[in-house]
Amino acid sequence: MLKRFTIAGRRRSDFLGCPVDLYDMQESVELISGAMRRRERLQHVVINVAKLVTLKRNRLLARDVTESDLINIDGMGIVWGCRLLGLQVKERVAGADLMMEVLKVCEREGYRPYFLGARRDVLEKFIDEIGRLYPGLKVAGWRDGYFSPEEQPEIAARIKAARPDCLFVAISSPIKENFVHTYRDEIDVPFMMGVGGTIDVVSGHVSRAPVWMRKSGLEWFYRMLQEPRRLWRRYLFSNAEYALMLLRALLGRAIPPSLSSNEGVGP
Repeated sequence: MLKRFTIAGRRRSDFLGCPVDLYDMQESVELISGAMRRRERLQHVVINVAKLVTLKRNRLLARDVTESDLINIDGMGIVWGCRLLGLQVKERVAGADLMMEVLKVCEREGYRPYFLGARRDVLEKFIDEIGRLYPGLKVAGWRDGYFSPEEQPEIAARIKAARPDCLFVAISSPIKENFVHTYRDEIDVPFMMGVGGTIDVVSGHVSRAPVWMRKSGLEWFYRMLQEPRRLWRRYLFSNAEYALMLLRALLGRAIPPSLSSNEGVGP
């Protein structure tokens, strides 16, 4: 079992009851590089609006997120919300962009990634594409994301046997968070993160929102247009619930304690 990576002087805060780490992209990549260099465990997760809302009613996901070693903010809605509540967030650290930055480090330093997730044909196209983008990259292994819960121990053992330096899990939430949390101390992989649909994007299977939509907080809308039947309900209700959570927090800050409670007030 690998020793847990220690983040010196951690800049972690609380946002609507969820811990978040206030690191930008460069700082995050440096922490991840340090974990791989020292072969110490660093479990990574990102927070966006949908995940924040879901973990409020999913205790298992809440555990998997809050017990992660590095919690980046992925989603302009969270960035803006943090800033409204006074948290100093420099920028959004999108999981898709972070993975590509880590792969650059892997190519340069000789670290070997393992990829778990997506359909087999999509994953094969992804492997070909990253071979084109990073010709010096050595891949430790890969496996599609279609397996039963009973197969998970065997998959974890296969990952451990490959001895990768990092693991990218491209499976939907909360399955990817639970897989990483469950096997993080068994597979001996220094850096682990869930990357959702990133493999689908890099392979060309689906397209990513234009940069202006990402910066303006509309990437969710672009994704919903691509898969309206599957995603419309998720985004409609999660965005509405998040807006209410943020409004309550803002109102709570705006109301002085003397007015929000009658305790100690005489007749």
